[in-house]
Amino acid sequence: MSHALEGILVVSVEQAVAAPYCSARLREAGARVIKIERPGGDFARGYDRVAGGDSSYFFWLNQGKESLELDFKDEQDAALLHRIIARADVLIQNLAPGALSRAGFDLAALREAHPRLVTCNISGYGRSPELAAMKAYDLLVQGETGLVSISGGENELGRIGVSICDIGAGMTAHAGILEALLARAHTGEGRAVEVSLFGVAADWMTVPLLHHEHGKGAPRRSGLNHPSIAPYGAYPCSDGELVIIAIQNEREWRRFCDGVLGMPEMAEHEDFNDNDRRVANRPALDERILSISRTLTRSDMAERLRAADIAYGAVNSVADFASHPGLIRRKGIASGGTPISYPARPVGDALPARVPAAGEHSQRIRAEFSDE
Repeated sequence: MSHALEGILVVSVEQAVAAPYCSARLREAGARVIKIERPGGDFARGYDRVAGGDSSYFFWLNQGKESLELDFKDEQDAALLHRIIARADVLIQNLAPGALSRAGFDLAALREAHPRLVTCNISGYGRSPELAAMKAYDLLVQGETGLVSISGGENELGRIGVSICDIGAGMTAHAGILEALLARAHTGEGRAVEVSLFGVAADWMTVPLLHHEHGKGAPRRSGLNHPSIAPYGAYPCSDGELVIIAIQNEREWRRFCDGVLGMPEMAEHEDFNDNDRRVANRPALDERILSISRTLTRSDMAERLRAADIAYGAVNSVADFASHPGLIRRKGIASGGTPISYPARPVGDALPARVPAAGEHSQRIRAEFSDE
């Protein structure tokens, strides 16, 4: 396990996914994370019960944290949180817009009182006056940014299959906090990190926006085909399986025509001799590829692609993914003690840790940060 953040105290007034994702990554790097939960606990605890009695998202994002149940409206609890923040290195929050400030925890005021403090505010729409008060959840932001409009099949809209805007905001917040901690090592002063779900998704929408404003229009929904590269998509084989073929340059295109399709002359055909023409003539292109793929099993098609050094992949189910040779696993422990296997940390290792029960560490933390 990496201990790069050993000695760093993170206080996270968090709920749902975005802030818990960020603080989970900090915890895995060695930071101590105190998770502040409302009385009764983070509502994400109740999303489902599939992970040993914990919700799947909660199990994934809260292992190894310390849980403190706290009521901002209680004068003693508010004083306790102020004492904890006074000793913290990082304060993260993703409550409803304005909720933390109304409770007496304005982030700018806290940084002024504690100059080394790094604060991270994760919001739905940032500081836009028209939108700042709007609540934001993942699917709402997928819709508002146009992400849904370019996802799915030709005739239906599609939500991205995981909470991608939440996760992306958590990843971005994690990077911003690490940058702020590095800067503090040089200057001795903390910083304010501001992240919004909308802003993160907007960054990801740069390419479609550029096509809309400077090209021939935003990409249309294209199912399992790339909207602006061809051939780059899924093709059915004789056994009903799909193979994803990815051509990224003209060298690969020529090898594909010769070694996979057995049509070397097609590489220089005027309808297909560069990517723009292939995209413009996709129906005719796909017809020729299908004339071969539908005569071969997926295994035989994969062998041709492998021999021609063409990138390819499968359209796997989650069950297929569960047994994929590339899937490396780690173990976590549900709050009730059940060990559960799940995907490994993408960067470095992490030791098994347990999900805290709601308020599990409240008594110990209250004693540790007592004013007596």
